[in-house]
Amino acid sequence: MKRSIQIFAVSALAAGIAACGGSSDGGSSTGSVSVGLTDAPIDNADAVNIEVEALVLQAPDGERLRYEFDFPQPLNLLELQGGAVEALIQDEEVPAGEYNWMRLEVGTNNTIEIDGAVYDLTTPSARGIQTSGFVVPAGGEVALTIDFDVRKSIVNPQNNPDVYKLKPVVRLVDDSTVGTISGTVTSELITEQCGAPAVMEESFLGNVYVHENLEAEPDDIGSANEPLVVVPVTYDGTGGEYTAAFIPADTYKVSYSCGDDFVETADGQPANDDLTFVGAQEVTVFEGETSTADFDTQVAQ
Repeated sequence: MKRSIQIFAVSALAAGIAACGGSSDGGSSTGSVSVGLTDAPIDNADAVNIEVEALVLQAPDGERLRYEFDFPQPLNLLELQGGAVEALIQDEEVPAGEYNWMRLEVGTNNTIEIDGAVYDLTTPSARGIQTSGFVVPAGGEVALTIDFDVRKSIVNPQNNPDVYKLKPVVRLVDDSTVGTISGTVTSELITEQCGAPAVMEESFLGNVYVHENLEAEPDDIGSANEPLVVVPVTYDGTGGEYTAAFIPADTYKVSYSCGDDFVETADGQPANDDLTFVGAQEVTVFEGETSTADFDTQVAQ
């Protein structure tokens, strides 16, 4: 059983945060920021343990605000799927304004577990994972989530089972602007596309792809029409179900595939996987709401 998600204390080092109070025009010169960590799901690993050490914010005045963490053990990112979040900082008072980036710093004690075997997960020499910028409103608050896309971040496992590399791919989202896509995949469609699984709850049941380009045909990871996210289908007792969380409000093309989608080839080039996509449908995501896209043999035709 997976451990429950815990929130641990965060200590701010060299924060240099402006004191609370009014500016010359009567407005506040500070705001508050909260940052959480989540994971876009993956289906070919039992655990992905990452040593999260610190979070650094590049403030508007050029100063860097650093928050160090004291997690008792590396975080298993696979516990942060389907909308689950690990809080990194909460309601921290910081200077208001436009921040250029934030950086998640990781250590070297990182591992991946597959079929009960644990392997070292090597990381780039630059241990910081940098995101896009964001804005902290004066006198207001912003809640952000770093979506650590494990599926896109772990490369080359299919070519050398003893070597796994972490090339982090992350998205930074504003929690007030995102929603969720979820739905079901019937056992009939799973059997049609994947073959008859020996044991449904222990078998690969395919993935659901969320693409931003409504005009182009769905394609695999690393292609010119790369999906925003790919989420695995899991057994729900009768068929399959899936959840794609932290999706910015917009309209997307959502489809189902049961092919293997590798990130890189043996020589480090993007893998061009010949996948079959079925049931493509347009889904509109609304802020704070869950939209539904179900897949069955009728939709797939």
